[in-house]
Amino acid sequence: MARAGTTTNRTKWIWMGAAVAVALVFYLVHLATRTTLPIRAAEVERSSLKSTTSTNGKVEPASYFEAHAPFPGIVKSIYAHEGDKVTQGKLLLQMDDTDALSKLATAIAALRGAQASYDATMNGGTQEERLSLNGDLTKTQMDRDQAQRDVAALEKLQAQGAASAAEVAAAKDRLTATNNSLALLEKRKSGRYDSADIAHAKAALADAQAGYTAAQEVVNQANVKAPFAGTLYSIPVSKSEYVQSGDKLLQMADLTKMQVRAYFDEPEIAKIREGMPIAIRWDAIPDREWHGHVERVPSTIITYGTRNVGQVLISIDDADGKLLPNTNVTVAVTTSDTPDALNVPRDALHTEQGKSYVYRVINGTLRRTPVTVNALNLSQVEIVSGLHEGDVVALGSTNGQPISEGVAVRIVR
Repeated sequence: MARAGTTTNRTKWIWMGAAVAVALVFYLVHLATRTTLPIRAAEVERSSLKSTTSTNGKVEPASYFEAHAPFPGIVKSIYAHEGDKVTQGKLLLQMDDTDALSKLATAIAALRGAQASYDATMNGGTQEERLSLNGDLTKTQMDRDQAQRDVAALEKLQAQGAASAAEVAAAKDRLTATNNSLALLEKRKSGRYDSADIAHAKAALADAQAGYTAAQEVVNQANVKAPFAGTLYSIPVSKSEYVQSGDKLLQMADLTKMQVRAYFDEPEIAKIREGMPIAIRWDAIPDREWHGHVERVPSTIITYGTRNVGQVLISIDDADGKLLPNTNVTVAVTTSDTPDALNVPRDALHTEQGKSYVYRVINGTLRRTPVTVNALNLSQVEIVSGLHEGDVVALGSTNGQPISEGVAVRIVR
């Protein structure tokens, strides 16, 4: 009886062992035969990470001069050619200014007349009038002095009985009349013109001065001189050509002081700061790169074609005369430059509901790992937290199949 129970227990354990062995075999066969997803992968590493934003722009001179015809007339002479480097003050172009000079002469005469009238008003009259008045004053003062002496003499004679009262009274009347005449002359000298007269003379002088300035400016504009040293890059007129008032005569600039007006799309504007470095390229010279910096950020958003953009003014630091005005260029602004950034390829980054994550490869299996990111460029993204240097992340499958949490993978080198 005891032997039968022992045999039964042994048989039970044998069957249990066999079942475990079969399960283990099936598991090992599954591990050996299961399908693994081929993927591309990369290690998390530290390296320099530079973020740039590119757009188009147009070159324009920082120091610029454009001359226009001040009046309808004929281009009399042109003293330079397109492309010439000219010095400050050089005469570049001259229009027929005969009529302008005549108007200037008239304006000068009017100014002189207004100045003389103003001076006369402020000084109590013209020089001739002042001399005449001073002469009258001197004569009247002499007459008054004589009248005073006559009165004194007659009063003395009257006291001696040698002159009558009527003679004394007549002498005093003459003295009074002379004093009245003298008072009128002195008043005339000191207050000939009132405040209204002075204001009128002052206004007339100001008008004459403005007329002279305008006439002189027309003559100056008819004789175009270089306001600074630079390059004469456009002369759209020719000698003896008749031009209308306002027509463009020439354009010049200092080609060593150039700038770019670049048009950045609205979402990029917030990244741009004054002083940020800029790389500038021109398709006409593909192997050359110029450098600059942000001089002024946008103050408003404008419509540029089909785009909403902000105008960024870029100062070119190494302008050498090769970049011509109105040239279309491509500019790239460096918005960030981290020398030792922990980063992964952008292909590794996924976003869901505003949260970023990657798939780490751990023991041949994908594990979804949340990450915090910072700067990025076209190929890299900086990792602030969630990964460590040396971690391996999946970039995607090689057969087009999607990758997901828990999938067994095989890295294809």
